[in-house]
Amino acid sequence: MNGRFGGHILSGHIDGTGRIISIQKEDNAVWYNIKTEAKIMRYIIEKGSVAIDGISLTVAKAETDRFSVSVIPHTVRETALSQKSIGSSVNLENDVIGKYIEKLTQEQSNITKESLLRNGF
Repeated sequence: MNGRFGGHILSGHIDGTGRIISIQKEDNAVWYNIKTEAKIMRYIIEKGSVAIDGISLTVAKAETDRFSVSVIPHTVRETALSQKSIGSSVNLENDVIGKYIEKLTQEQSNITKESLLRNGF
C-alpha cells in the first residue's frame, strides 16, 4: 500500500442484518437510519465504519439498537442503496479491526473458581 488508506477492511462475510427504519433526504446527503441487533451494535461506534450491503460507510450516530449513516446522492445512485426503502432489509458487516482488538484484549487465564478453592482462597 502506498499513501492514505480510505474506508475499512471488508471480508465479505456478513455479520447480520438490519432494517431501514427511516430515510431522510437533505441538500447533499441522504440519511439512513438502520435498526439492528446487539451483536452488531457492540462494534458500531460514531465515526467508525460499517458495510451496508457491501458499501463501506461511516457511522454518523450510534444508539442502543440503531445507527445512522449519511450518504452522498452519487453513492446512493451508483449502489444498491438506490433500490432500498423504509422497511428494507440490509446485510451488515462490522469493521474487522474491532473484532481483532476484542479478541486480543480478552484476558486468558487458567484460573478457575475450583482451583482457587482447592488452594485455600
